[in-house]
Amino acid sequence: MIRTILVAALLSTTALAAAPADPAAREKMFDASISAAEQQAWLKSMASAPNHVGAPHNKANAEFILAQFKAWGWQAKIETFEVLYPTPLETKVELVTPEKVTLGGQEPALAEDATSQNLAGALPPYVAFQGDGDVTADVVYVNYGLPDDYKALAARGISVKGKIAIARYGRGWRGLKPKLAQEAGAIGCIIYSDPAQDGYGDNDVYPKGGARPDFSVQRGSVADMITYPGDPTTPGYGSVPGAKHQSREEAATVLKIPTLPMSYGDASKILARLGGPLAPEAFRGGLPLAYHTGGDGKTQVHLLVKSEWSLKTLYNVIATMPGRDRPDEWVIRGNHHDGWVFGAADPLSGNVAMLSEAKALGALAKSGWRPSRTIVYASWDGEEPMLLGSTEWVETHAAELQKKAVLYINTDGNGRGFLGAEGSHQWQHLVNAVAKDVTDPQTGVSVDARLRAKLLADDYAGGSGARQDGTPTIGALAVGAADKGEDLPIGPLGSGSDYSAILQHLGIPALNIGYGGESQSGGNYHSIYDSYDHYVRFDDPGLAYGAVLSKTVGRMVLRVADAPTPPVRFGDFAATVRVYLGEVKGLADARRRGDEKREKLRAAGAFKLAADPLDPVAAPPVETATPVVELAALENAVARLETAARAFDKALAAKDATLPAEARGRLNAALRDIDQTLLLEEGLPFRPWYKHSIYAPGRFTGYGAKTLPGVREAIEERRFNDANRYAVLTAAALDRYAARLDAARAIIGG
Repeated sequence: MIRTILVAALLSTTALAAAPADPAAREKMFDASISAAEQQAWLKSMASAPNHVGAPHNKANAEFILAQFKAWGWQAKIETFEVLYPTPLETKVELVTPEKVTLGGQEPALAEDATSQNLAGALPPYVAFQGDGDVTADVVYVNYGLPDDYKALAARGISVKGKIAIARYGRGWRGLKPKLAQEAGAIGCIIYSDPAQDGYGDNDVYPKGGARPDFSVQRGSVADMITYPGDPTTPGYGSVPGAKHQSREEAATVLKIPTLPMSYGDASKILARLGGPLAPEAFRGGLPLAYHTGGDGKTQVHLLVKSEWSLKTLYNVIATMPGRDRPDEWVIRGNHHDGWVFGAADPLSGNVAMLSEAKALGALAKSGWRPSRTIVYASWDGEEPMLLGSTEWVETHAAELQKKAVLYINTDGNGRGFLGAEGSHQWQHLVNAVAKDVTDPQTGVSVDARLRAKLLADDYAGGSGARQDGTPTIGALAVGAADKGEDLPIGPLGSGSDYSAILQHLGIPALNIGYGGESQSGGNYHSIYDSYDHYVRFDDPGLAYGAVLSKTVGRMVLRVADAPTPPVRFGDFAATVRVYLGEVKGLADARRRGDEKREKLRAAGAFKLAADPLDPVAAPPVETATPVVELAALENAVARLETAARAFDKALAAKDATLPAEARGRLNAALRDIDQTLLLEEGLPFRPWYKHSIYAPGRFTGYGAKTLPGVREAIEERRFNDANRYAVLTAAALDRYAARLDAARAIIGG
């Protein structure tokens, strides 16, 4: 009934004035169509029932979004894909010894949270793409479950082989925790939220505050996304109906061991009973107990996961507004609509902001405006399990996208606070220009001014300086830019949302935009309490920042769609790559110094003397010394890039206003696919699906970005032959990019 009323209200239209020709006036008209109250009504409806892949309400939301796009004048359709998705049939986790305690299960309903009482059709706490299994074994606490944690355990003679690893969320992407446990020989894995990072160590817990209570569980995917995202059984091609699928056993990204997520209330019942030595200081979290490593055979857990593995249908909503005179140049905008349960913050807060943009653009079109370039809006399905909907769409339409896409702009969950932006750095100036023209709803200044004030105030409070080797950090560069009134740097893109395939597989530039820093959405992340009630109390009351997100991204879409030449500034990209090169050089130098220091201490017997005889810790293992990595080719390529970028930017600034139409067409064609010159045909080591030479998700960070990844990660992982090889490959990619800039400058005639 609510949905019927809502649809009826939104289908009504009012008379519109003619769209102004002046871009600034047009943006004001766009703003007038943005309604925070309307977003709040959509959010309440769309987050009213479970929205996981395969849920009836998730499909209903896709159909609702489709109806709105059509009502607003867009050419819209639902594009379906058939993907492997494991629905849990049975999950069980229980302490077996030293006593039997039943753990796990669905989170309880709260009187203060209406939808927590509406769990019909909701799935229990689980992680997608783990391995099914039924195991009983001793438990070992592995801290964050990352490589350094296993090194610390090995130095104490502790192994997870044949055991169940229990790891806390944080520091690295959740999928790395069972993957590394599996590689270390564990037969099962538990991941829990420690209150030091995600609970009362952060804030008052829900429902008093927004932080995670001791009974809340973070769901998520543990598929090996770092190898490739998307359907595990169709690597590199779309899961269209009738496509050939690998078997689950063949799929490289599906894990082998049973894994479950857990609340910190339940985890404390295991951790409090663990024996073995006290955990290292870095392992100790926020629970009121002494953290031990376990592994002594005295604490056993029974872990059972059984899933229904079948193909499920995804429903991507794709809406198009054809371009007036550049229909084969596309500006693409996306946000996903599926959630782990209700998904109010993640992702629907971003999705309703996107709907406001689409409605406002539709109103402009009805008043006579048409974009120069084609605008494509996408509401993705299946993002949460493995970036399924966006990846399958990108792989299916790869050839057309590489010919036509100019820019992809992504959002996901949104909150209250400060503008955040990451992406392809030639678009950095666009982000800064838009930020100056959007008003912060809490202070009345621009979102740019508020962000600058935040950077400067935080720097005064804590400092952001330089590394020990003297190389400036990105944080220090941001503070310097804020102080001088220069453009603020945007961050690089790793993974974790729907930009990954389009940027890192196809080489199409992307931006990811959102607000946050003052909301408490992390306290409900991927639980049943990611709800409408939590969101409007603790994350963005009144959806004021939902409206701001619409006005921010809407301006970006308008400016790129209507600009004679896309508003890029390549000097920003070149300067950023110079920073990344400095970081890599500093990393290699620091590793060399560290190796020398380690061997000096070993020779002096310092590690043995420093160890507590009652709690012995072995010396760090012998490792190959870091050699001088040959970075000359990369250094020269960055210098060529800087020269080419400066010359191009100067030429375009001088002649943009008077460039003849024929030359403009050739220039735009030369620039449209320039980022594809940064792709490496062989891809990155161990994961050839990822082809971008500048941006990638880290092999041991997941969501976190690694820049110049082929070189940087090779140094970090002591693969020095790879470091030398990828320095040359990355240099060649930058040379291709610089050569394209030179050719584009020749078209301008500067």
